[in-house]
Amino acid sequence: MENVHLVPEEEEDDLYTGYNDYNPTFDGEDLHNDEGFQQAVRTSHGRRPPMTAKYPGTAIGVRPLGTAYGSRMPVGTAMGRPMTGAVQDGAARPMTAVRAAGYSSSIARGSVFDPLGQSKGPAPPLETRNEDTPEEKIKILEKKVNDLIEESCLAHARGDLQLSLEKAKEAGRKERALVRQREQTGTADHINLDLTYSVLFNLANQYANNDMYTEALNTYQVIVKNKMFSNAGRLKVNMANIYFKQKNYTKAIKFYRMALDQISNAHSAMRIKIMQNIGVVFIHMGQYSDAITSFEYIMSESPNIKTGFNLILCYYAIGDRERMKKAFQKLICVPLGTDDDDKYIPPNDDPHGNMVIEAIKNDKLHQMERERKALAEKYIMTSAKLIAPAIESSFAAGFDWCVDMVKGSQYVELANDLEINKAITYLRQRDFRQAVETLKMFEKKDSRVKSAAATNLSFLYFLEKDYDQADRYAELAMSADRYNPAALVNKGNTEFVKEDYEKAAEFYKEALHNDSSCTEALYNLGLSYKRLGRLEEALDCFLKLHAILRNSAQVMYQLANLYEMLEDPHQAIEWLMQLTSVTPTDAQVLAKLGDLYDNEGDKSQAFQYYYESYRYFPSNISVIEWLGAYYIDTQFCEKAIQYFERATLIQPTQVKWQLMVASCYRRSGNYQKALETYKDIHRKFPENVECLRFLVRLCTDMGLKEVQDYATKLKKVEKMKEIREQRVRSGRDSSARGRREGSAGSVSRSEAKYSPVLEQGRDSGQSNHGTSAKGERISAKLKTLPGSNEPYEASTQQEIDASYVDPLGPQMQRPKTAAKKRTEEDEFADEELGDDLLPE
Repeated sequence: MENVHLVPEEEEDDLYTGYNDYNPTFDGEDLHNDEGFQQAVRTSHGRRPPMTAKYPGTAIGVRPLGTAYGSRMPVGTAMGRPMTGAVQDGAARPMTAVRAAGYSSSIARGSVFDPLGQSKGPAPPLETRNEDTPEEKIKILEKKVNDLIEESCLAHARGDLQLSLEKAKEAGRKERALVRQREQTGTADHINLDLTYSVLFNLANQYANNDMYTEALNTYQVIVKNKMFSNAGRLKVNMANIYFKQKNYTKAIKFYRMALDQISNAHSAMRIKIMQNIGVVFIHMGQYSDAITSFEYIMSESPNIKTGFNLILCYYAIGDRERMKKAFQKLICVPLGTDDDDKYIPPNDDPHGNMVIEAIKNDKLHQMERERKALAEKYIMTSAKLIAPAIESSFAAGFDWCVDMVKGSQYVELANDLEINKAITYLRQRDFRQAVETLKMFEKKDSRVKSAAATNLSFLYFLEKDYDQADRYAELAMSADRYNPAALVNKGNTEFVKEDYEKAAEFYKEALHNDSSCTEALYNLGLSYKRLGRLEEALDCFLKLHAILRNSAQVMYQLANLYEMLEDPHQAIEWLMQLTSVTPTDAQVLAKLGDLYDNEGDKSQAFQYYYESYRYFPSNISVIEWLGAYYIDTQFCEKAIQYFERATLIQPTQVKWQLMVASCYRRSGNYQKALETYKDIHRKFPENVECLRFLVRLCTDMGLKEVQDYATKLKKVEKMKEIREQRVRSGRDSSARGRREGSAGSVSRSEAKYSPVLEQGRDSGQSNHGTSAKGERISAKLKTLPGSNEPYEASTQQEIDASYVDPLGPQMQRPKTAAKKRTEEDEFADEELGDDLLPE
């Protein structure tokens, strides 16, 4: 406080105080009285030679001083202290208040004006990092480990699970080497625990992704048991998931509960998810009461659609009607957390708002909202269809209750869909009258529901072959919604059955224009072109359909049939081979392949496929006939016997199979067995001329006494046959005389040959292409036994008829409806409602 001077309060502050004060050193008026200065002038200091550009730095050196007199003289004090501006160590000290510090106008000192220091040359290079130091090696190794973890995650994202596991293992090896190196350098306290955790966690994940569950569990155990890792207990959820995949439900429950105990209440979302997993495990264990406890807790704390649906399933499993109703009410009250679709309707008077709405109308968030809403509707529809028959005395009353509940919720639009599902349920129960009445209730509803109901009705009447009503309701469905592809397909079907294929094709093409993925329209369009003889266009339709339905047996068969009609048997065989990969046990497809190979002359391949067809379906007469003829042609009559005996069992009233059996015995030299067979045939068919002829021949060759009896019977039968033929011939002659306007160039009946070919299905008019369409029998020329009027030793061979029946039945050529290929009821439902109305 002694050095503190206080300003008196009565004195006023002077702004210019000290302005005229100056250092007496700079006072030149008193230099005459300054003894030091005068002494310096009188001595040799005053007679120094002029200064040069360099000043030696001395302890007493001074620099010239510009004074008021204009002379530059060194100035010193009596104390020997250099004055201001004196030279110190070769550097000039600037004079105070005369020039700025760091600036010198003197050029004589050898320095150049270089404020940026450019005269010093380039900066020296940076010191190179020494990578040989232990710390640098550790840093490099840590970077490698991090890179390997990242590569492992990227490989898993690409789907390359094997590479991701290899990278994770390599990261584990590098990390262990890093820990050893730190221990060797004495820096074990600086081990990066986060890096170790990342390596082990990624390795365990990749083990689990590659289904190496034991290794994954061991790795998770290493993490969980290490107390240095914080929050490692949460990984017990992952361990529980692995036990669930292994179907070790008891341990899964245990680890889920252990994880639940280690997660605080602050993480409520995580706890809810774990509780949901516990409930699902209990369902798999069949402990529905415990599952109900978990799901009820979730629905009270944080309700969601999936948990509500699982709760309804549990109540349905235990048969609790009242709680099913309550759970359904809770399910339809669960908030979706999505905005109303009205906000995506653009206002007409706001161009900027229109642009914004157009931008967000189909963004990721809106897509997620639509998916969430669609999932909720699916769960509600499935729940209603599940519990409707169980909550009331009849399923109709149950559906009505569900519809009433849905009408009062945020899912009002689902009520109509539930009503349509009610009609479909009637169809599954074969109660067509109730189904029709239910569907007719929608005739006065809005256009979408009206179109769906009319489509269902059209298809229903189409199945009942009431084509007029089917056509009427198809028209009604089209008038309600012209863009309904199912309605257009049904309308085309009604035209198809009227054989107006051109008009049917137009409706099918319109359905495809509205929905290019309507496979039913494309299939039926191909059938229409096929009926019209436009085979190339039909082939194009079925090739497009095959690109959509890669494993459809119907499409492959149609392609094979079209190539056969186009006289390209090699392509037909190729498509049938693909068909056998889809339906390897279809006997008719195998028989068709055998027929094509037989027409190509490849008997060995034909035999292979005919034999496989016989193994899968040993009752096909045409296949049996071909195999028997093949063995006779190859001189293995003994093997042919078993096939003709089976034909005898299938058609016991046809004498020709029994005659073939006897002929095989005769050809193989077993005359006694042949005689017994002929006698047995004669007892069953006493008027058969062929049997009597062979009996006469055999008895004659064997010297039997019965020959006379059989010869007498033969004469009687032949005489009766001749009388019968005369009567028929006289009747034909009289009818011929009555027809005077017959064709002059016609061939007489005695010269015409008739080969009966039985037609099956509806496509029997394609003979102009050398083969029939689907559903026809295709003739194959094979070798058989001698005729009835030939001796049994004769080697003359006749042609017999082998046939092929369509592998998919005659209904294949009927116009395909817009239903999916499941059960008959599901076909009806899908046809009528379409994918957007009927949940799976």
